[in-house]
Amino acid sequence: MSDFDGKVVIVTGAGGGLGRCHALQFAERGAKVVVNDLGGGVHGGGSSDMADAVVDEIKAAGGEAVPNKASVSSREGAASIVEDAVKAFGTVDIVVNNAGILRDKSFKNMTLDEFDLVIDVHLRGTAYVTKAAWPIMYEKNWGRVVLTSSTSGIYGNFGQANYGAAKMAMLGLMNVLAIEGASHNIRVNCLAPGAATRMTASVPGSTLDADNPPPQMDPALVSPAVLYMCSENAPSAVTIHASGGRFSRSQTFTNEGLRLGEDASFETLAEAPESALDMGSAEPFDPLNRKRRS
Repeated sequence: MSDFDGKVVIVTGAGGGLGRCHALQFAERGAKVVVNDLGGGVHGGGSSDMADAVVDEIKAAGGEAVPNKASVSSREGAASIVEDAVKAFGTVDIVVNNAGILRDKSFKNMTLDEFDLVIDVHLRGTAYVTKAAWPIMYEKNWGRVVLTSSTSGIYGNFGQANYGAAKMAMLGLMNVLAIEGASHNIRVNCLAPGAATRMTASVPGSTLDADNPPPQMDPALVSPAVLYMCSENAPSAVTIHASGGRFSRSQTFTNEGLRLGEDASFETLAEAPESALDMGSAEPFDPLNRKRRS
């Protein structure tokens, strides 16, 4: 029996690309899926029928799914996604926060409206949907949540200050939710994907074709990481990079640092900054097993 047989899964932004692949792979393994997609393109426009099309795919293969076309950036819209899951299937077990948009410009040329819009969809949208599902998971003592981060946040990428800020925020949200959910068997992880999708094809300078991706950039090769992070034996507070069938982990490390005590001043720090910044003594930090240096 599959880990996902009978599980109720919400996938946001599931009308195409990564989200569609996530939804299909859950459904193939017996999950009941809420396919959320507003229908717009990453820069506006698009069809509102995208969620319906994925639901039709799932049903044609013998699976169970319902569509939802609400915006995750609205509190009411996010709540409706969870409400539709409960109405159709009785509960929520898994939330995969995948919905996203781009408004790429250098920070100098980016308007604050463009900054806010990306934050609203990626960060607030993730928080809104997860918040709506959280009490259900908490009550049943079981839940899995995936947040979608990005190398643009973890490492940075020119022209994506808004997107990078939102995606790095996923790591902070993951850490706190993993801590708070641990006592109720709610496990929270981050995905940092690499694939040819509508979003990546629209990044300035990209040569990727979302309709005809090279085999190594097929978004279907990312989804196994999502399913693993939602399985019965899933980890928690882990960030997995997934691209082209390669899976790896990013983790925060902290070093020994420089101990100046009561002598701390700009001058004493400036005399030996390398002692504070050197990572030779760095150790991994696990938010669920907090070991602080004495």
